[in-house]
Amino acid sequence: MTLLVILNRKPYDGTDVTWNALRLVRQALEDGLAVRVFLMNDSVELAKDGLAPHADYDLQRMLFEAVAAGAEAKLCKTCIGRCGLTDGVLRREVRIGTMPELSAWVQTSDKIVSF
Repeated sequence: MTLLVILNRKPYDGTDVTWNALRLVRQALEDGLAVRVFLMNDSVELAKDGLAPHADYDLQRMLFEAVAAGAEAKLCKTCIGRCGLTDGVLRREVRIGTMPELSAWVQTSDKIVSF
């Protein structure tokens, strides 16, 4: 089964939403699911080089550990432009994606969760 997780929130926005989403990603990988993560809106900052972790957890580390464990992750090309991010400030673990690619992921995923 393939799980698509779409993230929208700014990292460290004062809630646990992104942290819980990445906990689900980790658990789904441990359970043997194929996992895809698409970062949209302010969540693209998760791929920003030098993002400072929270005192209690490191969201970026959680994302990149998921990628290392087999999750596929992409950043919305339009959103990185809107947020003023460029290829030079983005970590290479996450590729830039497009709306047609997200649409293809939606069509070929068994379950979709948006945070």
